[in-house]
Amino acid sequence: MHLGYARVSTDAQDLSNQRTELAAAGCTKLFSEKITGAQRDRPELARMLDHLRAGDVVTVTRLDRLARSTRDLLDIAERIQGTGAGLRSLAEPWADTTTPAGRMVLTVFAGIAEFERALIIDRTRSGRDAAKARGVRFGPRPTLTLAQIDHARQLIDHDGRTVKDAAELLGVHRSTLYRALGRPAYEALKKHL
Repeated sequence: MHLGYARVSTDAQDLSNQRTELAAAGCTKLFSEKITGAQRDRPELARMLDHLRAGDVVTVTRLDRLARSTRDLLDIAERIQGTGAGLRSLAEPWADTTTPAGRMVLTVFAGIAEFERALIIDRTRSGRDAAKARGVRFGPRPTLTLAQIDHARQLIDHDGRTVKDAAELLGVHRSTLYRALGRPAYEALKKHL
């Protein structure tokens, strides 16, 4: 079965040109919606993808009608291929997964997208390492300062107070104080002070 998917971004836009092109291309069932491509939840697209069977071909007038990014396109194409169906675009003849050349092009795109993701991860890691080297600390701020932890140790070790009492005086839960008192980083920081 040849399925067509048409989409426009706003209610003011008209779907009739896309519907006409898809019908002329042999689509017997059309799924269409007026919704921005940036929207993650596109009900008609989801309905069409659920409707797919092996041997079906999904046709769109242009790839930007189907997907909002290269990664989104690859995810949708992978889902279509997973059902045994094909994908083709009327405006981009190279994007026809019913042909070996079209499958190869999408495979190359998938490789490029994977490479781009790896580069982003690497740049993020490098930036984080450089920030740490400059002394930037990541994560939530410690609830207790070193002085407060020292004060709690004094209360517990020398004044005979319980951890619960010390925690109440500092305005924290006793589990927070237990973690702070047993934290190896605290001992390392204390040595440098």
